[in-house]
Amino acid sequence: MKLTVDQEADALHFTLVDVPVDESDEIAPGVIVDYDESNQVVGIEVLGLSKRHPPINPMNFQFQVSSMMSDPTER
Repeated sequence: MKLTVDQEADALHFTLVDVPVDESDEIAPGVIVDYDESNQVVGIEVLGLSKRHPPINPMNFQFQVSSMMSDPTER
């Protein structure tokens, strides 16, 4: 997973899986979901970060990992 903020483009892209994007759909104004060839979600893009209400400030992001998540190496 990778989170990229492009301040010049005023956009955020969250990559779930690093595979080629086959199709993208704008599911809400300025919110784009990327799909792979199997129609699985592989990324999410949010446009117009500074114009949203309230504005999204990437410096205020918080990350939380649930203890319920299993270790993928144990599968």
